[in-house]
Amino acid sequence: MASPGQSAAPPVFVRLAAHPLRWRLLTELARSDCRVRELVTRVDQPQNLVSYHLRLLRDGGLVTATRSSFDGRDSYYHLDLDRCAEALTGSAAALHPALRLQAAPAIPLGGERRSRHVDVLFVCTGNSARSPIAEALLRRRTAAHVAVTSAGSQPKPRLHPNTIRVLRETFDIDVADQRPRHLDTLTGRRFDHVITLCDRAREACAESGNHLRRIHWSIPDPATAGDTDQASYPAFQRTAADIDTRIRHLLPVLDATTARRFDS
Repeated sequence: MASPGQSAAPPVFVRLAAHPLRWRLLTELARSDCRVRELVTRVDQPQNLVSYHLRLLRDGGLVTATRSSFDGRDSYYHLDLDRCAEALTGSAAALHPALRLQAAPAIPLGGERRSRHVDVLFVCTGNSARSPIAEALLRRRTAAHVAVTSAGSQPKPRLHPNTIRVLRETFDIDVADQRPRHLDTLTGRRFDHVITLCDRAREACAESGNHLRRIHWSIPDPATAGDTDQASYPAFQRTAADIDTRIRHLLPVLDATTARRFDS
């Protein structure tokens, strides 16, 4: 603790976020997982400079990186919003205890706005694990007040058994009768948000359709985590938890979309 007359060093979050380029990187990653070259284009800065500041954000625990499952030469960067919320709360409290913040609850889609649905599409390659998990969790969290669909660029014949199991055992959701859907069956339908959950599917539907907002969540396929269904089940549990966290962060974004539609 600094003595009277001395200034304590700013909290790590403040030091990291205060830099203009790092703030721009944070705001881009708050919208979607991105590759370095995409961030370079969006912030219009040299790749070596972008990579340097991404490394600082990773070292600060605000950003993580995973190898692309489609092209291992690429990595997707992801902003840890929960970690940012904790760091921001700690930064405020470091200035004065009265500024200790309480996490704001997710904004439910409700009231009159429910009559003006937001359309969300989740996409992965097989539509047998990640995208149906996301579809089920968003539908549960919004009490069906969001029109949510999932599809695959190369759909499997049926849902993965662990998809059915993890939704039933962890969230008490039954999707046993659901079947994968091909992305082509949705041609011509316009969605407010298209969210890809695997890197291969992102490339497959990168330019398809006239949709308002595209988001990417770079999530590894849990089905590849083991040689048997039993061996891969822990990966399904981790994947479902990751998706549920991302769904929770998505809710205020969807509410803002509904608010704009309601107010227009």
